[in-house]
Amino acid sequence: MFEEAQYFAPIAAQDDGSVVVELASSHPGFADPVYRARRNAIAGLAVNHRRGTPIPVATYTEQEHEIWALVTRELAIKHSRYATAEYLAGTARLGLPEARIPQLEEVSQLLEPLTGFRYLPAAGLVPLREFYGVLADGYFHSTQYIRHHSVPFYTPEPDVIHEVIGHANALASDRYAALYRLAGAAARRVESAEALEFVSKVFWFTLEFGVMREGTELKAYGAGILSSYGEIEEFRGMDIRPLDIQAMGTTHYDITKYQDVLFQADSLQHLEDVVGGFWDTCDDDSIARLLAVPA
Repeated sequence: MFEEAQYFAPIAAQDDGSVVVELASSHPGFADPVYRARRNAIAGLAVNHRRGTPIPVATYTEQEHEIWALVTRELAIKHSRYATAEYLAGTARLGLPEARIPQLEEVSQLLEPLTGFRYLPAAGLVPLREFYGVLADGYFHSTQYIRHHSVPFYTPEPDVIHEVIGHANALASDRYAALYRLAGAAARRVESAEALEFVSKVFWFTLEFGVMREGTELKAYGAGILSSYGEIEEFRGMDIRPLDIQAMGTTHYDITKYQDVLFQADSLQHLEDVVGGFWDTCDDDSIARLLAVPA
C-alpha cells in the first residue's frame, strides 16, 4: 500500500546532529512518545552510514521482537497457500530468523552469498533514481524500524517486516534477483523524469504487487502483497489484467489502499521475457513511444 521510494516519513535534521521523523497525525505511533523516540534513534543510525561499511545495529525491544515473531508466523501460513513456488524456495534458501528481528547486516550476510545482494539502511525519503538505481549494483534500501505494537498487522509505510520478509525472500531467488538488477539498470539508463516514473510503475505492478498463474491457481510474488496480512487474502478478488508493459507504466495507483488492479504473469518465464526484456532494453525513446499510445 505504499511506494517505497516515495512514502517514507520525512525526517528533519536538528542542530545537534540528531534527526526527527515527522509522523502524520494518522500514524498509529503518532501519540506514543516512546515509539517516536525510538523511530528518531533508528533513523539516526542510517544518516551517517556509508556504503561498504557495516550497517549500525538497531536495538529492539522484546515487544518489537514479539511483533516480528507474530507476523512472521501468520504470514508463513498464508505464504504456503498464496506465494509462488519460486518465492517459497527463496524463503527456505535464505532462512531468516523467525523469533526475532534480524539486523540488516545479518540479512546482508545471509543474502550476499546467494545472489550478491546487500541491504542499505534508509533513514527517510530515498530519491527515486537512487532507490531503484542501486539495485543494479546489488543493493536494496531498507528501513530498520518496525510497525507500532497497537496494529501488528498494519503499517502505513514500509517497515522492516515489509523490507525483509517481502523483499529479502524474493532477493534470495536467483531469478527474481536478476529482475531487480534489470530494473535498477533501467532506472539508471533512462534520463527523463517521465521515463523513470514509467520504469518505477512497472516495478510497482510486478516486484511489489505482481501475481502469477501457477497451474490452476493465482499466486503472488510481489513483496507488497506477500508482506501484507490483509492484502494477501484479497488479491485474488481484484481486477486481474494480462501482463502489459504499456498498461503497467501508465496505470494510476493509490498507495493508501489495497491495490484493486493487478497484472498477471502466466509463468516466471513469461515475467522474465516481458518485464525483464523491457527493463533490459528500454530507453527514453522507447518509453516515450509507449507513453504516446492511447489508453
